[in-house]
Amino acid sequence: MTEPKTCLVIGAGAGIGGTVGKKFAEEGYHAALCRRSDIDGLNGMVEGLQGSGLSASGHLLNAVDEGALESLIEEVEAIGPIDTVLYNLGAQIGNRSLDDTPLKTFELGWRMACFGLFRVAKVLVPLMVERGHGTLLVTSATSAVRGNTGQHSHAAAMAGRRLLCQTLNAEYAAKGVHVVHIVIDGAVDAPDTLGKMLGAENFEALREAKGKDKDGLLLPEEIAETYYHLSQQHRSAWTHELDLRAYSDLAWWNHAVNI
Repeated sequence: MTEPKTCLVIGAGAGIGGTVGKKFAEEGYHAALCRRSDIDGLNGMVEGLQGSGLSASGHLLNAVDEGALESLIEEVEAIGPIDTVLYNLGAQIGNRSLDDTPLKTFELGWRMACFGLFRVAKVLVPLMVERGHGTLLVTSATSAVRGNTGQHSHAAAMAGRRLLCQTLNAEYAAKGVHVVHIVIDGAVDAPDTLGKMLGAENFEALREAKGKDKDGLLLPEEIAETYYHLSQQHRSAWTHELDLRAYSDLAWWNHAVNI
C-alpha cells in the first residue's frame, strides 16, 4: 500500500495554519497539525477532519525547545513522507520601542521566525532531496520587506526568514525542493491571532468596518487555496515569493515608513 503524502503544518491555529491543513487533507494528504498549546483546540480540529473522513493527526510543539522540531519531523515521517511543510510560526510581539525590547525578547523572535525554519530545513530538506521533490511554504509578513518603528524584533526576524528562503532556493531548487516565501500584507480574519492581539471588541469592530461581505480582510479559506496551488506548481513556472492582501489595501511599498 502506498503511504499517504503528508502536509506538516507548524503553527496550526484556527487561522491560516489550520485552514491550510484542512485544504491539504481535503486534497488527499495526511495533515499533521502542530501548535504550541491549547490541546483541546488542537484535538477539536483533528477530530473535525477525521469526522469528515479525512486523515489528520495533532502534535503539541514548543518550537524553541532543543530537539523539538527535529523529533517532530521524525515522528511525522513515520506516518508518511512529508511532501509539503508549512512553516507558519509567528513572532509578533507588538509595537515596542528599543528601550522596551529586552535582549531575550529580541532573540526569541529570531528563534521562532528564522532559526526554527533553519532547523526544519536542516532535517527535512535532505529527505526531500533524496525523494527528488518537496515543498516548503513559509508564511511571512510585511515586516520582512519593510522595517517600521516599534518592529525591531519582528522586522529583523522576518527579514532573516525571507533571506533564508532565498538561500535555500539557491541551493536546492535544482534538486527538486520548492521554497516559497509568502508575505501576508494585511489583516487576516483570524480570531485566534489578530483577534487576540486586538481584543474581542476591537476585532469585531474591524470585521464590521472592513470584513464580512466587504472582503477587506484576508480570508484564511482563500489563502489556503493559494497555498495549495503553490504546492502543485510545475517546476518550469515556480513561484518563489508573492504577497497577498485584500483588494482594498495599499501594497506595502505604497505606505510611508513611520520614523
